Amino acid sequence: MVLEIATGITPAPTVSARTTANTSGNHTADGHGKPHKLFPVLGFDYSHVQTPFEISLWILLASLMKLGFHVIPTVSNVVPESCLLIVVGLLVGALIKGVGEKPPVLHTELFFLFLLPPIILDAGYFLPLRQFTENLGTILIFAVLGTLWNTFCIGGLMFAVCQIGGTSLNGVGLLANLLFGSIISAVDPVAVLAVFEEIHINELLHILVFGESLLNDAVTVVLYHLFEEFASFDQVTFKDIFLGFMSFFVVALGGVFVGVAYGIVAAFTSRFTSHIRVIEPLFVFLYSYMAYLSAELFHLSGIMALIASGVVMRPYVEANISHKSHTTIKYFLKMWSSVSETLIFIFLGVSTVAGPHEWNWTFVMSTLLFCLIARVLGVLGLTSVINRFRIVKLTPKDQFIIAYGGLRGAIAFSLGYLIDQDHFPKRNMFLTAIITVIFFTVFVQGMTIRPLVELLAVKKKQETKRSINEEIHTQFLDHLLTGIEDICGHYGHHHWKDKLNRFNKKYIKKCLIAGERSTEPQLIAFYHKMELKQAIELVESGGLGRIPSAVSTVSMQNIQPKPKATDRFIPALSKVKEEEIRKILRTNLQKTRQRLRSYNRHTLVADPYEEAWNQMLLRRQKAHQLEQKMNNYLTVPAHKMDSPTMSRARVGSDPMAYEPKANARNLPTITIDPASPQSPESVDMINEQEKGLPAKEEDDDEEEGIVMTAKEPPSPGTDDVFTPDAGDSANNQRLMRCLSDPGPQPEAEEQQPFIPKGK
Repeated sequence: MVLEIATGITPAPTVSARTTANTSGNHTADGHGKPHKLFPVLGFDYSHVQTPFEISLWILLASLMKLGFHVIPTVSNVVPESCLLIVVGLLVGALIKGVGEKPPVLHTELFFLFLLPPIILDAGYFLPLRQFTENLGTILIFAVLGTLWNTFCIGGLMFAVCQIGGTSLNGVGLLANLLFGSIISAVDPVAVLAVFEEIHINELLHILVFGESLLNDAVTVVLYHLFEEFASFDQVTFKDIFLGFMSFFVVALGGVFVGVAYGIVAAFTSRFTSHIRVIEPLFVFLYSYMAYLSAELFHLSGIMALIASGVVMRPYVEANISHKSHTTIKYFLKMWSSVSETLIFIFLGVSTVAGPHEWNWTFVMSTLLFCLIARVLGVLGLTSVINRFRIVKLTPKDQFIIAYGGLRGAIAFSLGYLIDQDHFPKRNMFLTAIITVIFFTVFVQGMTIRPLVELLAVKKKQETKRSINEEIHTQFLDHLLTGIEDICGHYGHHHWKDKLNRFNKKYIKKCLIAGERSTEPQLIAFYHKMELKQAIELVESGGLGRIPSAVSTVSMQNIQPKPKATDRFIPALSKVKEEEIRKILRTNLQKTRQRLRSYNRHTLVADPYEEAWNQMLLRRQKAHQLEQKMNNYLTVPAHKMDSPTMSRARVGSDPMAYEPKANARNLPTITIDPASPQSPESVDMINEQEKGLPAKEEDDDEEEGIVMTAKEPPSPGTDDVFTPDAGDSANNQRLMRCLSDPGPQPEAEEQQPFIPKGK
């Protein structure tokens, strides 16, 4: 019976067969008897459960190793977890080989179809989208141009080494070396995640290195398949090279398109899951995995498809699913990716023991040296170009960490196993060199990067919780920078981001999000998320009885049964007041820019009052110029100071208009000729030095002399200088023109010996 179950499902016996079996007892069809068992139900059949049993054992071993490393913090603080897992794999592989069994090998299908997708989905679904998009240009330059540089630099140098390396390397041609360079040049996302998450590097460096490791998959896949196809050609033409170059865009953009399509379908499906919350996480996993398989089906970039599907579906799916489903997705993805990562590193160690090796000192050491040189030169050269366009420059410390963090891992190892030995006879030598580079980067660079980060004082990641204040200021700066770009006429990153957000709010959200959440502003959605998180933290910390009055009860209703009306927690703010506050936030914080008319320098609206103001300004300028011309023609220049003699002459010309002050005595008497008041010869100075005053005191007359003041006319045209009486003579008019300018105004503390009459 057990044997039949082990071999498969057998058809049900007929009635006659049962009758024959009952009459013949325990005899088979050929007449031989079957031995009796003490316990007929029990048996031992390992072949029946071998595959799932061994899979469970490997997963259990990986989980126990991961648990043990974190229980002993002294070991994990010095040695990265990936290094310890590879060491465990080496020990397990040696133990299996020591007992005479063949160790299992990390097959390419197992790695690419089952172990890699959970890690990439976890990274794509929880990708920091804002940091990724802000540094997308830098990431693409490192991923595309950097990978191409490493491939051709390593491949070309290794071809030169093979030409001068002896007879054992003469058979390795240019295409074989370029294929090897494409495999070994790609930065591995699994190794980068394993190392960079432990050292807690700052967000900029983490997203640059990790983004490069994610996006260079398209370049690696294209180059690998391209050189593999060229190896079977008799002659490679320029048409083949051009088509191979165009295939890069097909592979990369095709993978993104497949991922976006599955992400939209997943978001639309989650709109109708409000009545059956249990299967909500299943849709996320299945649609993502189907996107990866569909991309691999057409030899597109599966990693790009997974990242695109995770990024597209997340904001809409999280708005539709429940909080419990969101928690399930989060922890299941973390658990699944962690187990896959652990199994990958353990199988790397086991496969190293099991796999065939062909050691060549010249080839292996040259590969290791050229990988380091090409990586450093590529980062330095590309960064010198990138810093010309970046506002936040990459410092030499940042460049060192980027170059030193280019780790290789299981992707290169699995691609090495895909090499066809018929076209590339040195496949085993390539595998040996790949394993050597992987071990060097993971052990040497992975173990020394933490002390180097501490030594160079590189900025680390700051674990801070986002607040509503930060969210408000972030949105405000986004709107401000978008407005500045519109005014300048420069359509940059913020302009297109604003256009995409408007299109998303106007069309996409209404189709993919159910209920009122489709029209809910981002600020209010973030407020609800923070409120729910705060409520959960209060419940987990046991502080439910000490909830402040400002906390709303919305989050409490989501995590605990609805209390009775008598025991209900009443907040300090009423529902009407709370809704009013939210309405104010919606109208004044979220839609500030939407209420303003968008404009730029090309479509500025003319001011209707601008022409009137210009005409008024021109009239004032003409009137001022005309007044200056009249003053210059009719009056003596005011900026020239008169001498004391001329001042006395002014008083003498009309002595009845002025009278001396009470304390001003012994003033000289001056007579003038009215016919020519401006002629120095016409001035007759009498008693100039009266009472024996010395002549040298004349210089002091500027302080003690005659200061004249005159009444200013109320307006030009009302003064008698401009409108003389009919009875005035020509001499009097000339005299009045000369004396019309009273000169500079006296200071407040200056003594005036003469004052006009009537004052």
